[in-house]
Order: sequence, then C-alpha cells, then structure tokens
Amino acid sequence: MQLIIHRGTHEIGGSCVEISTKKTRILIDFGMSLVNAKEEKFDSKELIDKSIEELKKSNILLNIKGLYNNGEKAIDGILISHAHMDHYGFLNYVHKDIPIYMSKGADELIKISSIFTPNKLSKINSKIINKKYFNIGDIKVTPYLVDHSAFDALAFLIEASGKRLFYSGDFRGHGRKRTLFNQILENPPKDIDCLLMEGSMLGRGDQKYEDEAAIEKKIAGILKSANSITFLFASSQNIDRLVSAYKACLRTSSIFVIDIYIAYILDRLRKVSKHIPQFNWRNIRIKFYKDQADTLANKVSTQTLYYYNTKKIDIEELKRKKSRILMLSRDNSIFPRIVKELDNIEGARIVYSMWDGYLKPDFEEYCAKKGLIIEKVHTSGHATIDDLKAFSDALKPGVLIPIHTFEAERYPGLFQNVKLLKDGEVFLIS
Repeated sequence: MQLIIHRGTHEIGGSCVEISTKKTRILIDFGMSLVNAKEEKFDSKELIDKSIEELKKSNILLNIKGLYNNGEKAIDGILISHAHMDHYGFLNYVHKDIPIYMSKGADELIKISSIFTPNKLSKINSKIINKKYFNIGDIKVTPYLVDHSAFDALAFLIEASGKRLFYSGDFRGHGRKRTLFNQILENPPKDIDCLLMEGSMLGRGDQKYEDEAAIEKKIAGILKSANSITFLFASSQNIDRLVSAYKACLRTSSIFVIDIYIAYILDRLRKVSKHIPQFNWRNIRIKFYKDQADTLANKVSTQTLYYYNTKKIDIEELKRKKSRILMLSRDNSIFPRIVKELDNIEGARIVYSMWDGYLKPDFEEYCAKKGLIIEKVHTSGHATIDDLKAFSDALKPGVLIPIHTFEAERYPGLFQNVKLLKDGEVFLIS
C-alpha cells in the first residue's frame, strides 16, 4: 500500500491523502485550503474565472493525475470525512464519474451549504456510506463515526495488500458524542500499520471550557442573569453547540431564536437523528430574513417556508421579550441592523462560541462602541493533547504520521513511532 499526503503534513486545512495499490487509487478528503503559501487566510475569490490548469500552476489545486474533470478519470473513489470546507471544498473540480463516499449527515450539510451560502457545489457523484464496510477495487474501507464539531463525521480504516491504515479525520473526546471516542479507546482497531492523526489543537493552548456540558452551563448562567437580549455567535452547522444552547434555554425558560437557514439544517438532519432540536419544538422561534426566505421559496419549496412561518418572531416581540431571548447571529451586515432595530440594548452580551481566530478587531470595536459585551464561551472541535495521546496509545500504530497540523515537529516529543512526511512525498507502508 502506497501513501501520499498531497496536502496537510504541515498545514491545517486543504486536506488530501492518496492511497493506492497496483490496481486501485483512492483519495481521502479533497479540501479547500484555509491559508495560502504565505500562511495568510485563503480567499476563495482566487478561484473565480480560473481554469483547472491555472489553479494547478498557482498551487491552489493539487497536481493529481486522473482527478479532474478536464481529463480522463484515474481515481477510483474519494472518501469525505466530514462536511467542513477544508475537507471537501474542491469537489467542484473532480471528474464527474468519480464516486464520492460520505455519511448521510455530511451529504445533507454539503447540499444545504450549496443552497444558502456562496460555496456552491455542482452535482457530484455522491454515494452514501450505509454499510459496516465496503470495497473500492481491492481496497477495503471501514468507516468509524467520531466525535467532532462537524455532524456525522467519520474516520476510516483502510485495508489493502495485507496492510492496515487508520485515518483519524478531525475528532475530539469532549463533545456530546464522546462515547464514540471512548468506544475506540475501549475497542480499538487492531494491528494498525500506519496512523494518520490530526493535531489541530497543538499550539493553541488550554481550553477554558472543557466540554459541551460546561458550555451549556455557562450559557445558562448568562441567560439567567440577563437584563437584555443575548446573542449567540456560533457555526450554523455545529449541531453540538446548537444543542448546548437549546438546553441552556430550556433550563432558564428562555427563547432560542434561530433563522431560516438553521431551521432548514435541523429539519434536514432529522433524517439522521431524531434527537436534534426542530423548529417546532418548545422555546424555539424563527427570525425571518428576506434573502433566506427568498432562497428557501425559490430553491426548496414555498410550503416549507409556510411551515416555518408558524414559528416566526418579529422585531416587536423581540423587543418585548428581549431579556428572555438567546438569538443566534453572525458577524455580517444583518447584525448591525438588528442592533439598531432593537434599541437600547447597551450592556447586552454576545456569547462568542467560535474559535478566537474568527473574531475580527473591527467587530470588537463596533461592539465596544455600542456597549455590547463579548464573552468567549467555546470549546474546540478537535482533540486535546491528552486525548491525542490516549488515541495513539490505544491504536499502537507501527508508524504515526502527523496530518492537519501546523505543529508536526512536536509529534516526536509527544508520541511514539512518529514519521514526518512532506507534502507530495511517497511513503510505502511496509
């Protein structure tokens, strides 16, 4: 079995791994970069009106033979670990005949993002993973559900040519699905020749809130003492965080105000889990925004929009009940309009439940001028160092290769049997 990490040996984001035998070639993930060659935030506008060859010359797209839709197909399948853009964001360029395997939840989230966000994805040859294992050519693939901030995320056990490789994907051990992490520790896959293990948390320091239970408790405390509206800034697709927020609202008899986009996400994911909060559950209301309403009506159905209208909340009701409101928001052009419409909300708190790196200085300045108080209440979607150690100790790989990290050089001091690779380096698993 041959391995090439095309991107990710010394980088978070843009993940792409090739595994091949004499008969079969597959990829695991094909993500959009988070940063460019200068380690500055990658601007997706660089993709506009550029051909595949132009993007390959600028090293935005990888030079992988038989992958793209401007040539002959030579890749037998692509595994997508989860629905974050840095793991699937370049699928638009893939040859239309290459099957792309993912979980049901990931498939739903990718389709929804294509409807409501600028990240449009053309039709792909998606295959839903619904078996304990399956084969792509002479490669056997066994999916493992993992705890991550992305819903329905997977790790993969890859078996071929008598060798066993485990791809961790992005994972953690402190979310609402931590039992999945514990199950791997208690009953790990055996005889792993090679482990590709992420290390996103290396270099980020300690977490103030250790798990989702701590997040829920803190949000509940903030709501209990609120004298005005409380805003929640969180990823629309971080289902664990939405559940934590909803449970905090139930504990404090508060109203969780979501928007149409999030209502639709929760609605669609009901196919995967019946335990995900729904728009028509108690203490949930929906704030309508024209662009989202138009998108839902035009690209989904007017009937769905009608159903959501039964839980609509308007600005006047928000004003009357603002001390009982937790309102999901974002740092965009809509937020200042909401602040202006609500009037007299100086001292209102923003529960900032995202990675600090997304918090922009100009937004902090805006909040300071308006008298809005930002409270950082977040726990990472990625494994802590202790959990990474427990994971590697449980799997006992013959060789451990860093991936999805800026801190690969720290691995030898933390883990056993480490092999550092460079992007594009060929490694034979033997």
